[in-house]
Amino acid sequence: MRAFRIPLFCTALLTLACASAAAETNAPVPPLRLLLDDLPTRCAPLPASLDAAARAQLDAFYRQRDDRPAWRDQAHLAALGEQLEQLADDGLNPADYTLPARLEPAPGCADLLASHAYLQALRHLAGGRLEQARLEPLWRAEELPRPDPAPKALSIALRELAEPARAFAAARPALPQYQALRALYAEQRQRPLPSWSALADGPLLRPGRSDPRVPALRQRLAAEGYLPATAAQRQDSLFDLELVAALEDFQRSHALKPDGLLGPASLAELNVDALTRRDQLRVNLERLRWLAEDLARARLAINVAAAELLVLEDGRELWRTRTQVGRPDRQTPLLVSQIDRLTLNPRWIVPPTIFREDKLPAIRRDPGYLARHQMNVEDRAGQRLDPALIDWDNPGPIRLSQAAGPHNPLGRLALRFPNPFAVYLHDTPSQLLFEKSPRFFSSGCVRVEAVDSLLARLLPAEELAEVELRLASGRTQEYRVRPKLPLLIGYWTVEVDDRGRARYAPDIYQHDRRLLRALLGLRP
Repeated sequence: MRAFRIPLFCTALLTLACASAAAETNAPVPPLRLLLDDLPTRCAPLPASLDAAARAQLDAFYRQRDDRPAWRDQAHLAALGEQLEQLADDGLNPADYTLPARLEPAPGCADLLASHAYLQALRHLAGGRLEQARLEPLWRAEELPRPDPAPKALSIALRELAEPARAFAAARPALPQYQALRALYAEQRQRPLPSWSALADGPLLRPGRSDPRVPALRQRLAAEGYLPATAAQRQDSLFDLELVAALEDFQRSHALKPDGLLGPASLAELNVDALTRRDQLRVNLERLRWLAEDLARARLAINVAAAELLVLEDGRELWRTRTQVGRPDRQTPLLVSQIDRLTLNPRWIVPPTIFREDKLPAIRRDPGYLARHQMNVEDRAGQRLDPALIDWDNPGPIRLSQAAGPHNPLGRLALRFPNPFAVYLHDTPSQLLFEKSPRFFSSGCVRVEAVDSLLARLLPAEELAEVELRLASGRTQEYRVRPKLPLLIGYWTVEVDDRGRARYAPDIYQHDRRLLRALLGLRP
């Protein structure tokens, strides 16, 4: 068991403040909830976190306890202190949850401040310390509002007050992804940070070639266990099979194509320092606190950073496949919704952004573009128009469409769900792009590999047979999905693989740095 330590400076301030306040007033301590109205006078200095919302939570806590003190003795307070220290394994800072050094003879400031730290910690474990809407907004369908972690934290706080360890375990996400990432972070933060030198730029290095960077590459891969430590002692410059296999293993763990080639993408990942990697674990613990309940409910989850789709059941992965997602200038939106219908053999209505920024310039350069790509011009009601009669410098309220077929960008199937971004999941004829890494090619929609295999995992056998018959007809038609399939499109840049090792994804939308700065109390 870890020793219970309380920051001495904060402890002294809180203890002296509470003692001096009682002496100055020379009056009996009022009921605990009434004391909340006069906290700045009686218990100053107060932690900055004790805002109006925190006071309301304290009021509800003591109201349901009939104004009885929460902390029975010093051992009870010490048990809370141990749990607060273990928040470091969750990537939270225990110093943000200050405890008084001792309880007072008469219940007062110390009991309130200890309860505030307790409630605040449970709320942060249950739903995240930072405001997700400010840092990484996640749009939600109206019928799927974000769960409020405060009632959950309050319920746990009251039910498990006698055993703080049980309270913290109940508030902490039970999601397997969170538990595995927490265990890995706890292990890494206890160890000295490894260090490695940056590898120099150079030409593409292929297996069997020699290169002066090879000894440094061996040392780099050995530093994280991709090679045995003895390999780092070799000074020859041959890019041999052992080193190629180690690089391929590294590439698989960093969302790179495992081709055994040392090129710019692999160099960039190899040159990320160890502190940044450890911070990446901490950042994603906060993300998973935000997303835990959505992941637990989701049937499908898209990890935009890794460009992957997961089929889930109660938060556990059943199957995954590759996707293609929005490039940085046209990001795939993060959202929670429900797939309610399939479009079979879809026709493609070109979205406004693609029409304006891609298609219109192409048509102006090449009048034959539309015919070559089998595209039609329509008015907003869907009536066909003659392209030769359109002023392409000022086309007015028109749209482009493409009939179903082998060249249609949506392939054979689109999975639809309510959202304000006009995005959806869909098949694609661009199958070769799934072999690339990273896979940020779309204008916001999510292209899905192996949609036939996906359908087989989502639909009962009888429905699947019907959908396959309709697909074979070649006709465009809608198919309602019952029950609806909960969907999360989220963003996380690290997870733990089945060997207990971190598997990183590129931070293509540059969210990690902003979130880390916020966790450190800096301006994002």
